[in-house]
Amino acid sequence: MSKRIKMIFPVPMSEATRPLVESQLPPELIRPDIEVSFVGAGQVLTLADSYYDMAIMEQAVIAAGIQAEAEGFDAVCINTVSDSGLAALRSRLSIPVLAPGQGAFHLASMLGHKFSILTMWPRWFPLYRKTLKEYGLESRLASIRAIDVRPDTEALLQGKEEVVFGRLLEEAQRAIAEDGADVIVLGSTTMHQSHAFLAERLPVPVLNPGQIAYKLCELFLDLGLAHSKVAYPSPEAFKDAAFDAFSATGSRP
Repeated sequence: MSKRIKMIFPVPMSEATRPLVESQLPPELIRPDIEVSFVGAGQVLTLADSYYDMAIMEQAVIAAGIQAEAEGFDAVCINTVSDSGLAALRSRLSIPVLAPGQGAFHLASMLGHKFSILTMWPRWFPLYRKTLKEYGLESRLASIRAIDVRPDTEALLQGKEEVVFGRLLEEAQRAIAEDGADVIVLGSTTMHQSHAFLAERLPVPVLNPGQIAYKLCELFLDLGLAHSKVAYPSPEAFKDAAFDAFSATGSRP
């Protein structure tokens, strides 16, 4: 019997955005016994440019994750390197919950001694520092480098390839030569379009976090694994109405 994985993008998806987001998982990467569904969370577009925005994303992802288990999905894959809602959903859900930041950072630590995070703009630096501290991986970080280009949650990197790809390559090369990175991690699932370009031109592994999180979902399902309920205890009482209200109204009370 096939298994179902829900990929939760942390902001709403338009019909124009959906194929760009879904393209991070090409058909050859998805097994025939796995059904993948993408959903845009919440009703508010955010750029994760502040702790305030991150809180909005957390709520939206949690609400979408609760709905995914109610709909009978076998695993939830959070589709943002901020790992928004990861701990809360592991507490609330019994099905496996995976996230790109945690998966990519740990895999990078397996592949090399030091990794650098390559990202769009410095406003995302706090979200990486937060999760790296939580995961105890600060000592494995060589650097965080940005090209200082404001991200576009609607068009992703489409139409910017000629400028953005070259600048990403330059910063990755500096991370290797100057910072001692021996693995590069893309800092956002919205940057997946640059992965092949960078992987072909860099002498170190380049990790595409969204794909890694998805493949970890497959692994957990194959092995019958889920997060520890000792580490992520369930609440005494579910308070899902709070997240239902958020889903209906966005970030406004």
